[in-house]
Formats: sequence, C-alpha cells, structure tokens
Amino acid sequence: MIRFEDVSVTYDGAARPTVAGIDFEVPEGELVLLAGPSGVGKSTVLGAVSGLVPHFTGGTLRGRVTVAGRDTRTHRPRHLADVVGTVGQDPLAHFVTDTVEDELAYGMESLGIAPAVMRRRVEETLDLLGLAGLRGRPIATLSGGQRQRVAIGSVLTPHPRVLVLDEPTSALDPAAAEEVLAVVQRLVHDLGTTVLMAEHRLERVIQYADRVVLLPAPGAAPVVGPPAEVMAVSPVFPPVVGLGRLAGWSPLPLTVRDARRRAADLRTRLTAATRTAAETTTATTVAGTTTATGTGTTAAGTATATTGVPAQSRRPAPAAPAGPTRRPLFRRRPSPGPVPPDAPVAEVRALSVRRDGVHALRRVDLTVTPGETVALMGRNGAGKSTLLGSLVGLVAPGTGTVSVGGAVPHRASPRDLVRKVGLVPQEPRDLLYADTVAAECAAADRDAGAAPGTCRALVSGLVPGIADDTHPRDLSEGQCLALALAVVLTARPPLLLLDEPTRGLDYAAKGRLVAVLRTLAAEGHAIVLATHDVELAAELAHRVVLLAEGEVIADGPTAEIVVSSPSFAPQVTKILAPQRWLTVSEVREALA
Repeated sequence: MIRFEDVSVTYDGAARPTVAGIDFEVPEGELVLLAGPSGVGKSTVLGAVSGLVPHFTGGTLRGRVTVAGRDTRTHRPRHLADVVGTVGQDPLAHFVTDTVEDELAYGMESLGIAPAVMRRRVEETLDLLGLAGLRGRPIATLSGGQRQRVAIGSVLTPHPRVLVLDEPTSALDPAAAEEVLAVVQRLVHDLGTTVLMAEHRLERVIQYADRVVLLPAPGAAPVVGPPAEVMAVSPVFPPVVGLGRLAGWSPLPLTVRDARRRAADLRTRLTAATRTAAETTTATTVAGTTTATGTGTTAAGTATATTGVPAQSRRPAPAAPAGPTRRPLFRRRPSPGPVPPDAPVAEVRALSVRRDGVHALRRVDLTVTPGETVALMGRNGAGKSTLLGSLVGLVAPGTGTVSVGGAVPHRASPRDLVRKVGLVPQEPRDLLYADTVAAECAAADRDAGAAPGTCRALVSGLVPGIADDTHPRDLSEGQCLALALAVVLTARPPLLLLDEPTRGLDYAAKGRLVAVLRTLAAEGHAIVLATHDVELAAELAHRVVLLAEGEVIADGPTAEIVVSSPSFAPQVTKILAPQRWLTVSEVREALA
C-alpha cells in the first residue's frame, strides 16, 4: 500500500538531507509505528506519503514514494486526498470550518460524497470519538485535546484507505488516547485500513504496532522490524521496555500485562532491597546518628525527607513492616530552604470562570509555594489550561481571586508580570516571531536582561543540534517547544507555567527537560504544569491536582494520587503493584 524506495529529502538551503536511505514497505491493513528521537525527520517521512513533501514544503525528494500505486512525485496532495487522510502535529493548522460538525463533514463535501452518507458518517464519528456533546461547539472554544479528536475525526469520515498520523495522542488524556487508538486499531483489523503513525509516547502505542520503523539519527538509514526486536536497540523506548532492560527480560515486554507476568522475581528483589535499607536505617537510629542536616526522625520512626514531607507519603515503602521505613529512594530535589507559610508564589481562592457559556472553573482553590512542582491533571476540557491562563493574566476571574507574587495577574502590566510569571502555552509557536533561532534567543536575552548566550545555551541543553540560522517555523514540534521554553526560562520567573510541556519531545529530550526543571525548583522557582503525561508527573511533580468539569477533585502528594488512579498511574506502578513504585529510575536506585 505504501512503498519507499531509497528516498532522501533535502530542504532548500540545507547542507545535508533531512532523511536518507528510507526504504521500506507498509502492506495493506498494517499499523506501522515510526519512532525515533526529536528532529530525525519523522514528519518529513509522513509528509512524503501525503505528497506534502515536496509539493508543499519545497526541497528535493530523491527516490520514489508510491501510495496505492500512485507516485507522489507526479500526484499532488489533492490527487491523493481520496486515498490518504493526514493528521499533523498541529490540529489548528488542519481546520477549515468553524464548528465541530462542519469540520467532520468538510472532507466528504470536497470529495462529493452523497449528503445521506455524509450524515451517517458524521454521526458514527461523533460517537466513536466521544464528540457528540461538542457537535455544535465552535472549534476555537475547544481544549487542545478536544481539537485533536476533531482533527482525527475529520480524516476518518471520508474513509481513506491510508491514515497518516503525526503524534495523534500528544494532547489527549490517557482515557481519550486509549479510545482513539482503539478506533484506529478497529479500522486496521476490521476494514483493512493502512496506518503509518509517528508518536513519541511509545507507552501508549507500541502494543498496537505490527512493525516499527526506527529512525535512529538524522540522515541515518531506518531500522525496520517487529516491535520487541527494534525496541531492544532503540535509543527511545517506553518505561515498560526500560524496566525489562533493567530486569534482563528477553524478549522485552511491550505491555503492562506481559511485564506483570514476569515481575514476580523483580518484586522479590525489591522487597529484599527495601528490607535491607530499613534494617540499615534502624541500625543507624539505634546508634544515635540519624539526626543530620535537613533530616530528622519522628517518634514513630518515620524518616522525613529534606522537603519536610514524610518520605512514606512521597515514596511509600513497597513492602516495609510497621516501624522505621526505608530511605527515600528517589531524590527529587534539594530543599530550597525554609519558606514562610504566609508567602506563597501564587494563591487562588474560590476561582470561578465561565467561557463561551461553559463553566470552565468552579470555586477552585490552589496555593503554590517556592520550590514546589505541581502537576495539573484531568481529562481534556477539565479546566487545566484555563487555570494556567488565570495565573498568567490571560483569563479574568468571574468570581474569586488570583494573586501571583503579590500582583493581580489580569490587572498587572505585562512588563511587571513577566518578572513574576512565565507561561509556555500548548502552541509554543505563539511565542516566536523572529526569523532565526539565533535572533529569537538574542531577543529573549535582551528582554530578560540576561547575559548574551543564556537562551541559546538553554536551547542546546534541551535539544542539541539546532542550527542558529534555522527559521523557528521550520523546527519540529519538539524543537519548537524547546525553543519557546528556553525563551521563557531566560527571564527565570519565580513562577513557571507549562501547558503540555512534553508534547513532541522524545524520552531523551524529556529527561533533559526534567533536569532543567528540577534545577529551577531547587533554586526556589515554583512550577505548575498541565499535563496528560503520567510518566512526567511521576518523575517530576511533588503534588498532583486532579480536575474534572472545572472542579478540584483531588490534591495531594504524587504517589498517593497516581497510585490509586487506574487512568493516571504510570507503567511501572501498574507492573509492580501492589508495591508502590513510580519510575524506572526509582527501581534502578533501589537495586543499586
């Protein structure tokens, strides 16, 4: 159905090909996952299937790409529209009409499908993707995840034979992602639809793939094979594979279910490691040497971490007996020092917001202190982005109050507010306006009063390899996010707000992001991030705040909130339950 024959693509002005040596075939009715680090050319490969590369993007394509027997060199995108349906990384760039129902019908109208058939397919798609309640809503009022579902639905209604999906779950909550992927899998299995999908959150999609095409580095030839074989050599891999590598399992598991079946011995090893750590702590206590700087022991023997939070509440012992608990195995950050309880960085009280006739927030209370990292989680449309907008002054309260660094955000001047709070939005390109990466970084240094090169060093630390003369609009989604984040971080605001900060980032880039944010938190910066990435929350957040229908339904330590949630628990937690572990790093440290 899709065939690449020694394909390379070189964009105008580029010194070397973005991709080279691409040679593989996708048979009809297969789901093939395109994987690799950020910036290796995954979107370029996908664009070559739909004809957007090179007819729309420009550049030179060598080799041959055929789809259903049509050569994309001689067939422009409009000549492939009846065969190929494409959803790009940016849903907003996909929309043509104003409302959900009109958008779902537009593609069919363009192909001249009969009105009766159009009506039936629209209803089917609304039900499949959980959009029935949004059918009359203006697209501009939808959340990022809701827009992504509409974009996917708009390419499903014409019933294309080939689906090309670029990060299709990046803005979806875990439950919505499962629903969308279940629909895609049904199309593959029941209707023989061919799917080529790029996705960084491999933990969501790897189990659905028939094969994986790995692009290991820019310009490198792809590695093609069964998922387990490719994951064994891949530089990017989900937590379940990381845990399998750590435990020495072969073949590597791809699903939580497979990993749980093999995890008995690993649980035993972790229990033994925990018991040894507890005995060491007990012996040290008896010796009278437990009192160290920043760490104490309560009368009940519960160790207290440097943040002042009991270690058991932050990382509960998997199988520890009553009495002294194990040492904290996952060190999040050093304490930023004592903070007066009456000096929060941000404070929200009884905040209610109504937007376009919808109650976006209902009597929300939130306090954020220096050095604290808070993850806002919940399904799409729960109010996470609205809450961030209220903290940065983009959304005025209907009722209630918002205070950031002693200022009322929606009444403060931008010049004053930028030194108190910074926001990286879901669409990071909204922050970028210069013609090159170098100019963007230089402007950020000037605006923040930072030393020249500060912003550029942050970009290189997050995503190495971006040239100074690259136009920001030519960056991949992950690279664009890294640049926008660096622009905001250059001013080093006391409160940093991030809306879906790992969208488009591979695991290595996400690890570098986590390191940067931990350093900021250690220096006393407060961080609030709205995310559907449960692995990021497990790795980074001190607190998780769950929202539903604009209300706070849970607020507490990360371990307590995510472990008890079937939707928001990370893979390691599900695999090693009932022991309470959150990340592969935590398990590795326990076994060391």
